[in-house]
Parts: sequence; structure tokens; C-alpha cells
Amino acid sequence: MVRLTIDGSPLEVAEGALLIDALSTAGKAVPHVCHDKRLTPSGACRLCLVLVEGQRRPVASCTAEVAEGMVVQTRSHALDTLCRTNLELIAARYPRTAYAADPKHPFHRLLAEYGVPPGGKHEDGFFTDDSHPYLGVGMERCVHCDRCVRICEEVQGQFIWETIGRDDTTRIAIGKGPTLLTAGCVSCGACVDSCASGALFDKRSGVKPTAWTRTTCAYCAVGCQMEVGTAGGRVVVVRPADSPVNRGHLCLKGRYAFEYNHAPDRVTQPMLRRNGRWQAVGWNEALGFTASRLQDIIATNGADAIGVLGSSRATNEENYLAQKFARVVLGTHNVDCCARVCHTPSAKALKTMLGIGAATNTFDDIEHASAFLICGANPTENHPVVGARIKQAVSRGAQLVVIDPRRTELAALADVHLPVRAGSNVLLFNALAAAIIEEGWVDRTFLSERVIGFDAFAAHVADYAPESVAERCGVSAPAIRAAARIYAKGQPAMCFHGLGVTEHLQGSEAVMALINLALLTGNLGRPGSGINPLRGQNNVQGAAQMGCDPATLTGAQSIGQAGARFEQVWGAKLPATRGLNVVEMMDAAQAGRLKALWVMGYDIYLSLANASATAAALGALDLVIVQDLFINQTAAAFGTVFLPAASAFEKEGTFMNSDRRVQRVHAVTTAPGQARSDWWIIQALAARMGKPEGFEFDGPEQIWDEVRALWPEGAGLAYSRLDGENLHWPCPDETHTGTPVLHRERFSGGKTAALIPVAYVPTPERPDDDYPFLLTTGRVLEHFNAGTMSYRTPNAALRPSDTLDMAPADAARHGFTEGDVVEVSSRYGSAILPLHISHAMQIGQLFCSFHRADLLVNRLTSPVRDRLVHTPEYKVTAVRVKKRCN
Repeated sequence: MVRLTIDGSPLEVAEGALLIDALSTAGKAVPHVCHDKRLTPSGACRLCLVLVEGQRRPVASCTAEVAEGMVVQTRSHALDTLCRTNLELIAARYPRTAYAADPKHPFHRLLAEYGVPPGGKHEDGFFTDDSHPYLGVGMERCVHCDRCVRICEEVQGQFIWETIGRDDTTRIAIGKGPTLLTAGCVSCGACVDSCASGALFDKRSGVKPTAWTRTTCAYCAVGCQMEVGTAGGRVVVVRPADSPVNRGHLCLKGRYAFEYNHAPDRVTQPMLRRNGRWQAVGWNEALGFTASRLQDIIATNGADAIGVLGSSRATNEENYLAQKFARVVLGTHNVDCCARVCHTPSAKALKTMLGIGAATNTFDDIEHASAFLICGANPTENHPVVGARIKQAVSRGAQLVVIDPRRTELAALADVHLPVRAGSNVLLFNALAAAIIEEGWVDRTFLSERVIGFDAFAAHVADYAPESVAERCGVSAPAIRAAARIYAKGQPAMCFHGLGVTEHLQGSEAVMALINLALLTGNLGRPGSGINPLRGQNNVQGAAQMGCDPATLTGAQSIGQAGARFEQVWGAKLPATRGLNVVEMMDAAQAGRLKALWVMGYDIYLSLANASATAAALGALDLVIVQDLFINQTAAAFGTVFLPAASAFEKEGTFMNSDRRVQRVHAVTTAPGQARSDWWIIQALAARMGKPEGFEFDGPEQIWDEVRALWPEGAGLAYSRLDGENLHWPCPDETHTGTPVLHRERFSGGKTAALIPVAYVPTPERPDDDYPFLLTTGRVLEHFNAGTMSYRTPNAALRPSDTLDMAPADAARHGFTEGDVVEVSSRYGSAILPLHISHAMQIGQLFCSFHRADLLVNRLTSPVRDRLVHTPEYKVTAVRVKKRCN
């Protein structure tokens, strides 16, 4: 710590802090225009000048670091005069009309404080653009602080804004196209957030918030913290909060795509389907009907004829109650969540090999990594804030290897891009291991101290030498060796992987193969390294961790090992029969064994692979209970009961992000009509079924305290701490500081971990003369999963439709042109999509997203499942394409 004196008062701050931040801490904030603490200091505006004892001239506090014994004076007649003079220069061309229209704008208040009127000189040639639904541009108000240019470069890494011209002709404009929408802008709003003068602004900022509440984003599992502004019971604006996860940054969806919360088709009261039509009823009738039907099914068919699906949209507390309801009230282990169809393979592989089925490292380690291995993930679109941090690390010199069939944004920046043929991950990962061993790039010290099974593993992967498998992988042997060298030698190296690894026949085994690479190179147990699955939904990690899994209880504890303790706390015996996961539930429904399904915040008809089989299963059920915000595709086609749920903006609790942080969620407004929090609905139904014991919590904090009592690794995560800290589990007690990096000294099972040889098993889904293309599905920047949220916002204008992306050579060969409407057919179904010709695609491989419900892309995907945990193989489907005739 450093001690200094500010205007006669002592202050102690961290060494290396900027003086301007120390002044703010002391309540002595100084005027500034060019400064933003997210940016490299520039000192351009010269408004933040202070006097420092021993310095001959005033010092720009935004560029000066604090020093031991520093004595600072922030105000004097000379400083005020100098500030006023500099403000006059800045405001010489500022329009008087803008000043008069919004006197509360921070820049306008600064002018008023120093008595500086805007000059209002009229000039032409300013950049204008009204094309964007969110970002407004009024460059006549630009004061040339360059914050928009710098934040786009230094935080987002998009390089959209440029300084054009010199001296009096200097202007800020975009340099890559006529409008923001054509210039590659990703709509993160960072430039708007940083703009000092109002030259860039949010178009929806007309309604001023009357209250601000900090909470956690409800889109992907990065876990960005944000400040939500409300007025009149509605969310009107979102701005980024400063937290270790997002560091004052947000993406397009987190910042702007919130209007779904007040969409006109939001369901606000319970409904029952009668005579084929939905009818609104009260809670008493809805709960009574549901309880009676469930009790009848249990009496006739047994508890295992019912399944419960928790929600990645719901809180940890609500998912905990959902699985407790299944096991205690219904008496079945038939409980699961959407982790099954995304990262259960990651959890399986990590738990099997290392003992904990979650990311080994924190997002903070991005800044400590010397190299990155990005496998089957597209973070700049699917996890944009993390993607931006990786881009910044690469810009500072970190090396980058990307393994992806497409040339994604990060692939274009990579030192080595391996465009692996879809379905060949295990081949490629084994080839990387073979190259590392053959070239002598293994970490011998780590192997000797922390790893067993090397000889058998080395013998196994010798058959996968790059030259032996390159052709089947679709990449060159030299490129494989170059990638292996970067990962092995670029210490520490951090691996991120996504659904392009897990959603395969060998998804779990592919993650094991990645763990093998980390064990070989010593990239575990240290900052800047590790194996890190990028979780897709805001609380998919939490839903599974809370026990929405047929084989594990809360905390991913096995039923055999922890069951007796749960029975003691719950005061009830656990079911004796094995539970079904969600895809097994669909199989059981088709076979007539499953009779009822309660689905919370999860549109399974739209989301599960092989939609025709899903439809047959859901159509065979006697009772389908849907708990959600909207009548989704599952409810519309198959629902019997609809229970209206509160959104993430309307509830209290916690989410668990992708790097094991447990983060608070706060209600920013009240739920509309009769919509209720999921925990309230679960407790009310338990009571109607005559089993209220254990479901009489007063609120989420009481539920969370029961979670902590049953989950030793989360025992220290009290609400009182979570409101002020960003803690990673394991955190076993309230004095523990959390565990950002796992496996530093030992693995959960002991000092060593074993290398596991993984044999390549090709998918049965292969192209042939009838189905010559390989199709991969995934997400895009503008939308999220089933589109339930994002398509009810202006994001729909930014990307109106899913598209079928095809390489130019394939399009030319088949006579397709941009925008053609095409029919894509697989062995399981067909879908109609507009065609997009993309240089990101390889010949013979296609890509489409799955966000628009009416397009139902999962008509195409296959019944192939992961060999260990049954995750569907969304990433490899053989298809053919033909042009639709109008």
C-alpha cells in the first residue's frame, strides 16, 4: 500500500494505482473527458490537472501513478483557470442545441460548473448513421477525446472507429464501410458507454431510470455483472458493471436484448389446455389439476413414470428444489437439465480424470496465458466478453491455435488454424499428443510427479502420428505439428473448448483427449492454463451442480456416497431405482413407460436433436407441464398445463458461471400478473401434493443455506459474502477465499492423474452420394439458443433469420447464389433456409444456427448420441441441398 496526502487529508491506496482513481476514492474527483479506467491513460484533455508537491508544473492525474508520501492539491484559482481554458478549447465547436436539450448530461454539467458556454460553431462533414437499432450517432457533438476509438480497440478489439484527417479537419468516423452495420460492428455498446460528450448514444435512452440494481446477465455463462436501470416497473437500460468477469464490458445481448421481459405475449397467469385450446385459470385450479394428475399417474404407473427437467434459466436455488421435488415428492431420480445436451461430456471427462467436473481455471487467467488452444468454440460470438479478452491477449503477443471446421474470427487471427473435418476430433487430439511425445515437448517434471500411465499412452498414440491421420482429419501434418509446438512450448497454455467438442458420438472421450494434452504438457494446476469448457447458458453449470442429473445429487455428489446424508437432512428415503436422463426419458415416453413430464424453462421440442422422434415422444405423454415465460414450441404443440414463471430480472438467488463463480441475482422489477418465481411454484405444488415438509422456505437465502449444508465444497458461499465478493468454489468455509485454480498440488483422487488412451470411433453419420455435405449447427452473436428471448427484441432486425452457410466453391458448383431459399434434407427430416455464401466455410461442410423456432433446424439432426452420457451429436449430420422453386 502507498500513503499520500490529498488536500490535507491522508489516504492509503494500492501501489500502482492511478492518481485520478485515488482522488475519486478520496471523494476528490477531478474533471476529465479523455479518461476511462478501462483504457490506457492518454492525458489528452488536460482537465484533470492537479498540483503535486515537488513538481514544477501541474500533473495530469490520469497518467500519474501514486507514490509514497505524495502530497496533492486538487483545487486552486490557477488550476480552475487552466481547466476553464482547456474546456473552452474543447467546447469551441460543441452545439448549443445539444447543451440546451440535455442539461443533465455529465459533459454539460461540467461546462456549467466552470461557466463555459458551448461555442456552437456550425461545420459540415460530420459522420452520420441512423441504421443501427440501438446505437445513435451525432458526431457534431464529438469533442475528440478518442475514447470510442480506444475502447473499440483496447476492450472489444473490433477497430471500427477511426480518427480521420488532421488538425481542424480531424473527424471520428468508421473506416470499414458506410454504416456501423456494414463495418463489422458487434453492437457491444462500449463506445456509447464510454462517450464523454453524447456524440454516441443509446437510441432507447429517452426514458430515464429511476432506480439502478446490480445483477447477473441472463444470457451465456460468462456471468457478466451489470447495472439495470428501471422506470415504471420496466427495464429501460442496462450498463456494464465493473467486476472481475467482465471488467466494465458487455456484449450485444447482455446490454441491449432485454425487451423480451416486457413482451406483449408474455404469459402472466396459469393456463390449462381444454378441448385443444389454452384457458386461463387461477393458481389454485392449476395446482390442483396438476397435483391430481401426477398423483393418479404415480398410483397407476409408479413414480418412475414421471420426469422433471430443471432449467439453465432458473437459479441454483430453484434447480435445487426441482431435483429435491423429483426425489422427495414424486419419488424418482428421473431428473435432468439441458447440460445433458451440451457439456455433460465435459463434466464426465473432467470428473473421471481429474476428480472435479468443472473448469480448472478462471477467466482471469486469460491475461496470464502465453498461448491458447481454442477447440470447437467460437467465443467472440457465443461468449463475446471472454472472446474479446482472448483477442486482447493475442494482440499483446499470446500465441493462438484454433481447431474449428469454420474460419471464425479467432481462427482468422490464429497462428495456426486447424479446420478439422467434423467428427474427427479424437483423431486430431491424439495426433497432437503423438507429435508432442515424438518431438520431446512433454513436461518431464510434471509427468514424473503428477501423471501415471505414460508408457501405455505413448504406445497408443504412436498409431496416430500426424502423417497417419492428417488426411482423415482434413488438415496437414505440418500444421498439426506447428499447433502441438505452440501448445506444448507456449507455457502456460490455456485450453477452452465448446460444443464443437462435446456434441459428438465421442464428446466425452474427446474432452478426455484434451485433458491428456494438458497432462502431457503440465498445463494444469497453474494460472494461465487448464481445461476450460465454455458453458452456453447462464446457469447450465449450476443446474447440473445442484443435482438436476439422474446419477448425482447436489454438488455432483454420487448417490451411493452422499445419499445417506441427504436422506438425513431431507427426512425422506431416496428412490431405489436408477433415474433417466432427458434423452432416455424421450425413449421411455415413446415406449409408453414415461407418462408425464414437467419442463422448466427449457423448450425441448425445439432444442433436442431429431425433432421427429422428440415429437413422437412428447405426443405419447399423458401430461406435459411447461413452466416458462412464453408459450414455447413444446407448450404450443404438446402442453397440458402452463405455469407462468418469473424472469431473471424478477427474482432473487444465485447463478453459477462457467469458471465456477457463484454470483448473486437480484430482482430489478416485479413479475407481471400472476407469474411467480420457480421456487414458489415448486413449493406450492409440493404442498398441493400433500408433502410440504422440506418445501416451506421463506425465500432463496434459506434454500441456499440448505444447499451449503449438503454441499461441502460450497459451504463457505454465504449470501453475505456473495453480495461483495466473486468467489469460486470449492470454498469449504466462510474463512476460505475460494479456489480460482484447481489441482495446484494434487487432484481430487490423489497426487497423480492417469493418462487415458482414447481410441477413435468414427460416427455412423457420414456423407454419401445422396447426402454429400456435412452439416454442423451452432449459435451466432445476435441470438441465443431457441430465440425465445432474443427474437423478442430488436436483435431480430440485426439478424432476421438463421441461414445455411456454404463455401463459394460449393455454391458455384451447385448453381446457388446468395439469398437463395434452399431445402436442406438429412436422413431424418428437412428444413428450409436462406443461403449465405461464406468464405468461412470449407468445401463440403455447411453450417447453420438454430434460433428461429419456425425453421426448426433440429428436424435435420440425427439420433446419434455420445457413447458415455448420451449427449446428441448436433455437430455432424449428412445432408443434401436443393434450391426451392418459388
